[in-house]
Amino acid sequence: MNDRQLVAAAAINLFIAVGAGAFGAHALKTMLSAPMLAIWQTAVTYQMVHALGLFAIALLLPRFPGHLLAWAGGLMLAGIVLFSGSLYALALSGVRVLGAITPLGGTAFLLAWALVAWRALSR
Repeated sequence: MNDRQLVAAAAINLFIAVGAGAFGAHALKTMLSAPMLAIWQTAVTYQMVHALGLFAIALLLPRFPGHLLAWAGGLMLAGIVLFSGSLYALALSGVRVLGAITPLGGTAFLLAWALVAWRALSR
């Protein structure tokens, strides 16, 4: 991903996270159990943090050129879709098997941050 794509992905994900947070706090508050609402909030939090991570990667691309940060951005976006997406679906549906997807997103987050560190420390 290039810097413009990362900024767009970050902004779109921040938009979605803010909307999902408001939706959870208002509309879902009376529809979901407390544990499911907590799952929803976890999805919002991770989406928000990692969307900001996409912005950070976009800002770092000119300083640390190469493919590692582009890969990190792609992995971070995949992590948002898999981690937060599976938690949103789990909270809304109650289908517990969706929770099996969540660790794939978490792994994508970890790999993305590891690539950022690796690029920063490599020559």
